[in-house]
Amino acid sequence: MTLSINQLEEARRALEAPLFADVAGDVDVSFEFFPPKSEAMEKTLWDSMATLAPLGPRFVSVTYGAGGSTRERTHATVARIARETNIPAAAHLTCVEATKAEIDAVAEEYWAAGVRHIVALRGDPPTVGARYAAHPGGYENAAALVEGLRRLHPFEISVACYPECHPDSGDAAIDLDNLKRKMDAGATRAISQFFFSPDVFFRYRDAVAAAGIDAEIVPGIMPVSNFAAVQRMSKMCGTDVPAWMGRLFTGLDDLPGARQLVSATLAAELCRKLYAGGVKQFHFYTLNRAELSFAICHLLGVRATPEVALAAA
Repeated sequence: MTLSINQLEEARRALEAPLFADVAGDVDVSFEFFPPKSEAMEKTLWDSMATLAPLGPRFVSVTYGAGGSTRERTHATVARIARETNIPAAAHLTCVEATKAEIDAVAEEYWAAGVRHIVALRGDPPTVGARYAAHPGGYENAAALVEGLRRLHPFEISVACYPECHPDSGDAAIDLDNLKRKMDAGATRAISQFFFSPDVFFRYRDAVAAAGIDAEIVPGIMPVSNFAAVQRMSKMCGTDVPAWMGRLFTGLDDLPGARQLVSATLAAELCRKLYAGGVKQFHFYTLNRAELSFAICHLLGVRATPEVALAAA
């Protein structure tokens, strides 16, 4: 068999590279959860929290949806984290279906519960496929929400950013301008929508800097526990799913263990390449499951510290 020059070069690089390119572990990690809807889901959430707490996350966040019951579940989960653990808790807050007064009241409740970190988001319409419309008397967008929160208390505020452009933005320039307004309003950092190519993040980081935005941009990492679900989410938010990813997960629908192994390997490799490009902070969308995020952090050199447990500070 005759190899081309390119194939020989690729073979040489593969043979010279270590079997695993170790990472120093000098990274900060954070984790995102969603509020449980049942007792069984609540147990899964707290089991996951107990597993991930020894990794020493700088914060954990809890998502928030439109509607009273979802908001109440979010508040109860965040308040319990703040009350019963030594992990900083971040509460998601959106502009959807609420007046400024109602949102301010929720923020005041969080402050009273000891929560000092808010993830401020515009939010999506409660009806899938509907166009977003600001609530009469509400905050019109995330930048306005950040400004409103800053008037209430000195919250630490994270916002969202979109390496592949938010579907409602129209183009990248408009999207970057929106991010700049959020940062100028007082946001602390931006956490990105998930993506599957390190080049996507690096190009976006360069564009953010070129737009005059000097802020921490944290990549959001989505371990693929269910490929079909990730495809659906990606289509909704405009994230590109590479063809090679589809090929990797083909045939694994009925093999959850094998699927998790492939998923952890992919996400760890993405993080390793981001780390090689200078990224030292990672935010994991856990989907309330600990195993994948724990394995990825372990591959990144983050080790559990026994004395850091899910217990009151």
